[in-house]
Amino acid sequence: MKKKIFENLNNEIITFFILTSLTLTLIIWILQAVNYLDIVSEDGHSLKTYFFYSSLNFPKIYSKVFLLSFFLSLFYILIQYEEKNQMLVFWINGVTKIRFLNKIILLSCIFCILSFILSFYLVPYTQDKARSFIRDSNLDFFPSLIKQKKFIDTVENLTIYLDEKENNSLRKVLIKDDDNSSSQLIISEAGVITNDLFEKNLKLKNGIIINFNEKKNLTSFKFEETLFDLNKYKTKTTITPKIQEINSTTIMKCLNKLYNEIDDKNIKKIDNLLCEISIKKNLLQELFKRVFLPFYLPLVGISACFVIFKTSNNLGYNVFKIKIFLLGIIFIILSQISIGLFGKYIFLNYLLILLPILMIIFNYITFLYSSKYNN
Repeated sequence: MKKKIFENLNNEIITFFILTSLTLTLIIWILQAVNYLDIVSEDGHSLKTYFFYSSLNFPKIYSKVFLLSFFLSLFYILIQYEEKNQMLVFWINGVTKIRFLNKIILLSCIFCILSFILSFYLVPYTQDKARSFIRDSNLDFFPSLIKQKKFIDTVENLTIYLDEKENNSLRKVLIKDDDNSSSQLIISEAGVITNDLFEKNLKLKNGIIINFNEKKNLTSFKFEETLFDLNKYKTKTTITPKIQEINSTTIMKCLNKLYNEIDDKNIKKIDNLLCEISIKKNLLQELFKRVFLPFYLPLVGISACFVIFKTSNNLGYNVFKIKIFLLGIIFIILSQISIGLFGKYIFLNYLLILLPILMIIFNYITFLYSSKYNN
């Protein structure tokens, strides 16, 4: 009987967690997906790139709402059990409050492992995959971004201006093409955009090409017709991997190098990460978030269990319920604050690592003490 009632409790918590976490994630994902439309409307990427890029950000958002969703689910289900007098089933069957807490801690530890797998392995992988779609994108929508009487600098090293545009026909076109050592200025009376699956070109007519080399020498020549290739240009969208997209093993390798090598000026590339001392703090914060933040799950699990010490018939039950809820929210906020503080001082780093464990022990002892006077 005891096994059955705990199974029912776990099933309700897990079901509500799935609904809560997916709902919160979907809301945030939809809001972010609207912002990601810029990669199509401003950066010229295809709708396919947009779809895959925004979809692969789903696990990152899910990991961010994981802790909050677990606390809300556990707190809500325990409140429902208390207010419907379903908690009496546990006490009637000889379940002590300590045993009840231990079962919740066990469930919290399972969620802790899932959160670790999500943040340590899955999120960096999907984030890197999302960035790869930007890196490999061929700017399918770029020709459609060319507007009349506007300087278009969507792609790297290229600026285009034109007076008139009707469909794909252009009039009075100015193009500036830059690279590291030279630049080219093209002025044309007319042009046509050719945009198909394999080629994206500007077919220019009646104009002049002015070249500037690295020595600032100028050469120019006129043309009746020329073809300007748009395929070779890359997006201005950030294609360098961000730290949150870096594999966890790579981050640990880089940190190991930074701590063990005396010469901080020795910059080394590890996998796709440029390992240098300037990013050390950010790497520490990212690793802390992936490895130690899941330990707050058992902590909020214990804090939610304090609601079982008062029944809905007790005076001040609603105030007590609010206090327990705020306690859990404070722990969640503290977990986020600790990320920003991590990496500043060695002593503080050790303190922030031990903090959730120390608070788990403190809250567990407090629960043990309280249970002696509330049985």
